[in-house]
Amino acid sequence: MSSEIIAGVSLKKRIRGWMMFDWATQPFYTLGLTFIFGPYFAVTAAQAYLESGMDDATAKASAQTMWSMGQAVAGLFVAVIGILAGAYADNTGRRMPWLWAASIVYVICSWMLWYMVPDGSAMWSSLLFFSIAFVAAELALVFTNAVLPSLGDRHEVGKISGSGAALGYTGGILSLFIMLFLFFDDGGKTFMIGLDPGFGLLDANMREGTRAVGPLIAIWFIVFMVPYFLWVRESKAPNSQGGFRKSMGELKSSLQEMVKRPSLFSFMGAQMFYRDALNGLYAFGGVYAALVLDWGQTQLGVFGIISGISAALFTWISGKYDRKLGPRPVIYCHIWILIIVSLLIIGMSRTSFYGFPLAQGSSLPDIMLFICGAAIGGSGGGIYAASRSMMVRHTNPNRPTEAFGLFALAGKATAFLAPLLIGVFTYWLNDARLGFTPVVGLFVLGLLLLRWVHPNGDQDKWEKVSSSSVP
Repeated sequence: MSSEIIAGVSLKKRIRGWMMFDWATQPFYTLGLTFIFGPYFAVTAAQAYLESGMDDATAKASAQTMWSMGQAVAGLFVAVIGILAGAYADNTGRRMPWLWAASIVYVICSWMLWYMVPDGSAMWSSLLFFSIAFVAAELALVFTNAVLPSLGDRHEVGKISGSGAALGYTGGILSLFIMLFLFFDDGGKTFMIGLDPGFGLLDANMREGTRAVGPLIAIWFIVFMVPYFLWVRESKAPNSQGGFRKSMGELKSSLQEMVKRPSLFSFMGAQMFYRDALNGLYAFGGVYAALVLDWGQTQLGVFGIISGISAALFTWISGKYDRKLGPRPVIYCHIWILIIVSLLIIGMSRTSFYGFPLAQGSSLPDIMLFICGAAIGGSGGGIYAASRSMMVRHTNPNRPTEAFGLFALAGKATAFLAPLLIGVFTYWLNDARLGFTPVVGLFVLGLLLLRWVHPNGDQDKWEKVSSSSVP
């Protein structure tokens, strides 16, 4: 456990400040990746392809393939940069400058989503800005996660991680309500209450209410990261001397050591697959609803609200069980839920379920996807918080940023794989629904590798090292 006071800030304040990162960044994933910008981008791109002469199925498949390739490239950048930057930050003892740099890039690129006009002329540049913002958000997460081991012991970090993630999802819900009720312009009016978007200041014909998602994400981050930067402090004295070359040497040693640690190696492999599959569900859930079930933005809004509430509630509950049972059983449970959900999604279309025809106008696909959305939200949040807790149990206390760089690497090393496989299967089968098939296989691989993960990680090892170093 770290000392109660660091740079004049109490541990309680540091925990609160640390949790605000999840609150500040969650709108990017809720509004940008899944429920607002992602579906808007997919529908706009599909319409542009349709107008270029493609048939309807090919246009939708091409739009999903385009979105998937953007996610694949972004994931590859996160995998490479995250581990290198994490190792260097540990070597210098400075993480905050990296967080500031990532935050600035994130704010600028998120704001640029405003320029995704409905005629599709800016879809490539908008995809580029979104991908850069995604990379910046994930890198900022690496440096933020590195603080977690200093906030509590192995029994407390599960609860802290779960509570932080639950707070983030709550922020995502609130931002979604603000976006839907005040800005979103489906049919020229805002969600349910039918106001003019942006209090009448935005042009619904140009989808300015929807495009306001970019500035909203940026402003939200600027406002709510203030507690983090005020209360999460680090020592200005470097941990050690040495530059980039020394950092890379120590990183090489850490990677070689990881291979010799069966539990850590298995955990890295497991989460590499199951987090990749989960990111695929996040990135394509709203896109699937828009392209396969032809959902409008009202249904997508309800879908987002249900998913967000489920995520906040079940992530908090998962944190409680993590503290009681440890993170591994929590991860097992959520993977099984997500496998079932993925199978339901693959077998469901507007007119049939696994080949069994549905009555015309049947609401069964809508009801099932709402249930699946709640399960994805709840299990997605729970599995991430528990994985973060499990990583703490494998973390060398002297090199936490590098450890969470490895955590990001494992989560993103194949981050291109799920989008790539979804894109390839979608293109190959010319079907946006069947394009989800590879997700199930990735979850199963993660489930199998968890068998070799020790429930306590390497925590016992670090405790022995620590006790033997005490005179």
